[in-house]
Amino acid sequence: MPVVTSFPSCNMRVSMHRFPANTAIIMSLNKAQIKRLRAESHRLKLKPVVIIGQNGLSENVNNEIAIAVEHHELIKIRIPALDKDGKKQLTETICAKNQAILITAIGNVIVIYRRNEKADRFATLLSD
Repeated sequence: MPVVTSFPSCNMRVSMHRFPANTAIIMSLNKAQIKRLRAESHRLKLKPVVIIGQNGLSENVNNEIAIAVEHHELIKIRIPALDKDGKKQLTETICAKNQAILITAIGNVIVIYRRNEKADRFATLLSD
């Protein structure tokens, strides 16, 4: 069962789930924060950092996603052309395996975000 903690100083809610000790905290964002991150992904003209082929989400591809999201925080991923349910399931799997939040999904491209405590490049966008 998740434990929700609020931080009034930065107007954020953090959902802490019981994961293994080496797993990051899952953070929930409000609609305004997601909107700002989506706008930032368009402003930066991000290109897909990882492209998933027809073989799907292999362990190596998942490792590359983990490295990219750790370094960049906000990344675009191109997923294969699947039916609607297949895309949704693949997107949920990517987000769950990498403790990331889906920002937007347009066509075959998704944008995900995971906060990096060390870099925290988007802290000004996420503060209300």
